[in-house]
Amino acid sequence: MIHKAPLITVAMPVYNAGKNLRLAVLSIVNQTYLNWELLIIDDGSSDDSFLAIADINDLRITILRDGVNRGLVSRLNEAIDLARGDYFARMDGDDVSYPDRLKKQVAALQNNSKIDLIATRVITIDEENFATGLFPYAISHNEICARPWKGFYFPHPTWMGKTEWFRKYRYGVPAPYCCEDQELILRSYRDSHLETLNEILFAYRVRNKVDSQKLAKTRQAVFKAQLKYFSSCNSWYFLLLATLSFMIKSINDFLNRTIINHFKKSNNLLDNAALVTWDNVLENLNLSINARTL
Repeated sequence: MIHKAPLITVAMPVYNAGKNLRLAVLSIVNQTYLNWELLIIDDGSSDDSFLAIADINDLRITILRDGVNRGLVSRLNEAIDLARGDYFARMDGDDVSYPDRLKKQVAALQNNSKIDLIATRVITIDEENFATGLFPYAISHNEICARPWKGFYFPHPTWMGKTEWFRKYRYGVPAPYCCEDQELILRSYRDSHLETLNEILFAYRVRNKVDSQKLAKTRQAVFKAQLKYFSSCNSWYFLLLATLSFMIKSINDFLNRTIINHFKKSNNLLDNAALVTWDNVLENLNLSINARTL
């Protein structure tokens, strides 16, 4: 029997997602938009996270497991090759999509054919699902790409775009360290159109403890990608600005680890409306989880 191709392919590479995987998967299953497929690609997990979704029987879900740890970029490119949808959406195995995320993103893409890639605004949550803040964002293409030497405020796990765009640019191989999204946008932004929906439709999980070594290696990887790209197109002024930006960020990271972090308070607090919305999303997902376990 030949099944009609879905309009959206949601790619979810998973590596040891633990207890969070069930919530992430159900946040896609409970979308108000229905014409999607979910590709869950296990990247050689060694935990029991997949046992937590064993009872989720949805014909739109495909789980692929080969027992090998190939890395996120390899799995994303694998999903791009396997995608049947006209649109390709990102999703991580420990985050949460709001119920209207897919519906509103696909509507934006269909209403404006110039858009190649669209993101959403994001709240951050901790390991206990408490909302902790807002992720930095920019709305229009010009705002997103205004300072390419500083990076792009364009949250990767919320991306949805034309599948043909992903197949044209793909994720960089060899994979840059923890900055595959920044490297991809850096290569493509001049020939693409990016937008962000001015609405919070996603919850991004932030670990309780910052890994300073990982952050430093990520900064270096982004800077290396900028050096390569700006040199290739003779953008020497941007290269200079990228160098200065890298130095400033590295100094700030050091200060945050030592002195300043002990005294500063977050100025990125959520308003009451955003908190209430998140509480409702989480409550409904928990009700869905409880219903399936009865």
